[in-house]
Amino acid sequence: MNFLTAFGVTTVASFLLVPVFLVFARVFGLYLVVEERRCVVFELFGKVRAVVDKPGLHCPWLFLGPFAAIVPLVGKKYVVDLRLDQMYLRSQGVNSEEGAPMGVGVWSEMFVHDPVAYLYKNADPRGSLLANVSNATVRCLSNMKLDRMLEERHEMSRVVRDEVSAQSQQWGYDVGSVYVRKVHFRDLGMIAQIEQKVVNRLRQVTAAIQQDGSNRVNIIRSAADRQAAIELAKASAMRPRIVGSAIAQIARRPDVCEALFDVLEIQQLTWAEGLIVQVIPTGAELLAQMSAAGITRPAR
Repeated sequence: MNFLTAFGVTTVASFLLVPVFLVFARVFGLYLVVEERRCVVFELFGKVRAVVDKPGLHCPWLFLGPFAAIVPLVGKKYVVDLRLDQMYLRSQGVNSEEGAPMGVGVWSEMFVHDPVAYLYKNADPRGSLLANVSNATVRCLSNMKLDRMLEERHEMSRVVRDEVSAQSQQWGYDVGSVYVRKVHFRDLGMIAQIEQKVVNRLRQVTAAIQQDGSNRVNIIRSAADRQAAIELAKASAMRPRIVGSAIAQIARRPDVCEALFDVLEIQQLTWAEGLIVQVIPTGAELLAQMSAAGITRPAR
């Protein structure tokens, strides 16, 4: 029974009394927990009494004394975020030296380096920094040559950062990296003209490539035709010599030569499509009558 009673009392003390005690201890300033990249500023009677920027567990009584008990009642405690912050300003309007309306996108980093100045020297330091970056972008990047504006982004980023840093430090806000990420045209008519020029240029390049390909094909085809004509001429020149040599060998035997020319003559007569003259033997009156009547066998 004693064990159960002690266990119940310990459980109640652990889950109820200890959290309540820690809440009262934090309210009356017995301890303070500062997170990583955070800063706590204590203000009492219109004055900054302490600034704690080291992470860990701290006891305000050590650096505030008895004021630590009344700060939660009549004073103020500010928690300032010291982490790196980022922002991006889209399409800041600038004009090039040629008069082209351009849009510049600026990306920048910023962080708090002086919590007291951040809290008391400017009501909206982040908004003021954004306005300064925007103004510095318009003031420093206007009237630049268009080719420099489109190519030299590193130099543009450095100019904007040097212009903003001096003004932001007095508000407790420090500027990190500043980079011009995007430069674009803002006039829709100019964008359409540039697109049309690019399309026309692409068409010209495509036509030039096609013409060059056609010229190369024609050169190759001409060379092939020339080589084929040379080979055909050689073959045509060799054919009479070969045929003449064969006929010369055949002429050595008169019987074979006569038979060959007879066969060739009959072959030419067979292939010819000229008029066939019918020869009617003498005394064949029936054939003459049939020929006069037009009843003849069709020629093959």
